[in-house]
Amino acid sequence: MDKQQEYVLRSVEERDIRFVRLWFTDVLGILKSVAIAPAELENAFAEGIGFDGSAVEGLTRVYEADMVARPDPATFQALPWRGERQGAARMFCDIHTPDGQPAMSDPRQVLKRTLDRASAQGFSFYTSPEIEFYLFKQFESGQVPVPVDRAGYFDNVPRGTAHNFRREAITMLENMGISVEFSHHEAGPGQNEIDLRYADALTTADNIMTFRAVIKEVALEQGIFASFMPKPLADGPGSGMHTHLSLFEGDRNAFHDASGELGLSPTARHFMAGLLRHAPEISAITNQYVNSYKRLWGGAEAPSYVCWGSNNRSALVRVPVHKPGKSQSARVEYRAIDSAANPYLAFSVMLAAGMKGIEEGYQLPEGAEDDVWELSNAERRAMGYEPLPSSLSEATDAMERSELVAETLGERVFEFVLKNKQREWKAYRAQVTPYELESYLSVL
Repeated sequence: MDKQQEYVLRSVEERDIRFVRLWFTDVLGILKSVAIAPAELENAFAEGIGFDGSAVEGLTRVYEADMVARPDPATFQALPWRGERQGAARMFCDIHTPDGQPAMSDPRQVLKRTLDRASAQGFSFYTSPEIEFYLFKQFESGQVPVPVDRAGYFDNVPRGTAHNFRREAITMLENMGISVEFSHHEAGPGQNEIDLRYADALTTADNIMTFRAVIKEVALEQGIFASFMPKPLADGPGSGMHTHLSLFEGDRNAFHDASGELGLSPTARHFMAGLLRHAPEISAITNQYVNSYKRLWGGAEAPSYVCWGSNNRSALVRVPVHKPGKSQSARVEYRAIDSAANPYLAFSVMLAAGMKGIEEGYQLPEGAEDDVWELSNAERRAMGYEPLPSSLSEATDAMERSELVAETLGERVFEFVLKNKQREWKAYRAQVTPYELESYLSVL
């Protein structure tokens, strides 16, 4: 037994942990959980916990259903909403086949494989997400959601629901070892943003899954409802998850070059070019729902066209310049990804796209200085600003043709996502919406 496992066993005893929740996600990024008693921990570390993988979306087929969840002791944290005594803790798991091989369909393993490929070229991948979400008054299915306030961007609302909510949520996150950089009210009514501090991509993906669970728990405790739906309000801004990305070679930020334009190295520029070139084909992963495209094409600073800029919030890829000259802060921001993405798969395809740009020496086009939304279609075409997919159907078609996405996800995950998204689009396309009934029923 290694030291991390010993630490977990000791902590469980000292903190009177009565339930240990083993967490993992399905292919769509929905959190799964199984609770074990502390007495089962040693066996879980040694042999894992068996379960029916065919009952989990995309994990395996019925005729090879047996799977094993192996807890990662490095992810052990007590769950602060369960109280100080007789509490619960969680660990993330890697999924294996019964013969001990990593499951090709496990999203966490997909990210690990992609990180390993970057590591083989000397790079570590770091990410920092800005996570947006809405808070609504208690919501029942079929009702129109009502935001908890009518506040806007950076508004200070004394004793406001969102203010108190963010304070409680951040306290819980930090109690779980998840560092928060900023928090504030966003532009939409009831919309909030909490930004997580930089960490390696695997830790960040785990943190995002924990973040969603914490936000949901705090909302329930306060009698409200939290949602990461990309575009819950027709007349409100969508919820994105703008993510800052950088590569490090050891302790050196590979994106920094003091003599380069905007302080960016050739490595950073090639990486950005890879993100731009492959953006349409990774969209079905970074923006995986029908509703995601209502955010992307709904204005309010959501990126719709493939371009980059240094201080241009209408661009898909942005170069933040808050701390010019500080080498460790050199990074790029990918603005398409939304808060409902599976972070393990999204980080995988974003990294793969950037690494492809480095490996192939993609050249970065000229940056966009204008508000891309204000340009005419002819002007955008003249400047080479291609649109992102405007629907899940277009995104799935682009993904289906992508060698990069297929290679990154692996055959099992690629095929599942593709078929799942095609079914989702087919079901959506068959709906008769309230808009159609209101517009046509009485006049046709």
